[in-house]
Amino acid sequence: MNGERHETVVIGAGQAGLAVGQQLARRGRECVILDGSVRIGDNWRSHWDSLRLYSPARYDGLPGMRFPAPGWSFPGKDQVADYLEAYAERFDLPVRTGVRVTRLSPADTGDTTGAGSTGNTDGLDGAGGWVVETDRGRLLAENAVVATGTFGRGPYVPPFAPELDPRILQLHSCEYRNEGRLRDGPVLVVGASHSGADVAYEVAGRHRTVLCGRETGQIPLTLEARSTRLAFPVLWRIADRVLTTGTPFGRRMRDEVRTHGGPLLRVKAADLARAGVERVPERMTGVRDGMPLLDGGRVVEVANVVWCTGFRQDFGWIDAPVTGPDGWPREHRGVVGDAPGLYFCGLAFQRAFSSMLIGGAGKDAAVVAKHIAARERRLHRADRREHVLTAA
Repeated sequence: MNGERHETVVIGAGQAGLAVGQQLARRGRECVILDGSVRIGDNWRSHWDSLRLYSPARYDGLPGMRFPAPGWSFPGKDQVADYLEAYAERFDLPVRTGVRVTRLSPADTGDTTGAGSTGNTDGLDGAGGWVVETDRGRLLAENAVVATGTFGRGPYVPPFAPELDPRILQLHSCEYRNEGRLRDGPVLVVGASHSGADVAYEVAGRHRTVLCGRETGQIPLTLEARSTRLAFPVLWRIADRVLTTGTPFGRRMRDEVRTHGGPLLRVKAADLARAGVERVPERMTGVRDGMPLLDGGRVVEVANVVWCTGFRQDFGWIDAPVTGPDGWPREHRGVVGDAPGLYFCGLAFQRAFSSMLIGGAGKDAAVVAKHIAARERRLHRADRREHVLTAA
């Protein structure tokens, strides 16, 4: 596919990328969606076995297709993967799997020398645009949408992790599948957001378990309780319309979520206590004699460490100054103002708290697709005017 030209290239075929593709198609705009996985939904299939969504199925649909499960059930990760695959098929979305994007560069339409990473970008009709380099060749696009995931491309573990005794099994949450993969002996779960709490609760049945990390708070409801069904519409409205980047409280929560993770959702502090999990508010700050060291000076003797420490933001593959001091893209609702034609979708708290949930991807995608459609109309009007003037 070397040298292909597209109006829009969407990078990533998760819920955000597929929603962008569907919204562009609704507006009659052309695109191609690239994903490095072998199969649509593989990112979800790779999560731990017991993972379920934190929102009920009636709130988990993407634009134009409800989630095929009982409305008040909480779908598992394989159900989500199959839904995404069926969604792409339903709307005949132009997804190419097994294509990994390695670099994204602004196209210099005046450069026909092949210099730099952009090379010959002739053919973008003066629209600027982007060069998308992949392991299968290079594409040219007037617009590029980065939809690579909520928290980034790579798992984060602290730099002192290699100093741990080699006899300690270390797994990041993206590598953990079930407690059967752990070695006999105690477990330290590092990171006390909702994923850390879920993993600690699960492994505590067969292992002495310590959960360390700062408190992130918890929602005051039990997700599966019947009474929560009455409250959930209000909760969703708050997550989707109140906790947004347009409100002071929403912006404060965005910074908290992006820095420290979200509140406990399914497994709460009382659940951890009943399961026998030792909850330690200190952070792990180093290693002493091969064992984890907490910032209070305590050394924890363990046979396993599960890193629930999130994912690192890595936008170094984008050849444009798109990130701010905090490492997050400088965008407003997915639109990068100082890089025309560049968009993001699927970022944590991109528009609202709901942006991190499948049901929130549609609104974010609609904003991006609407902006792309308007940009294309402007570019084509300008192109027509230029042709008229040239002919005259």
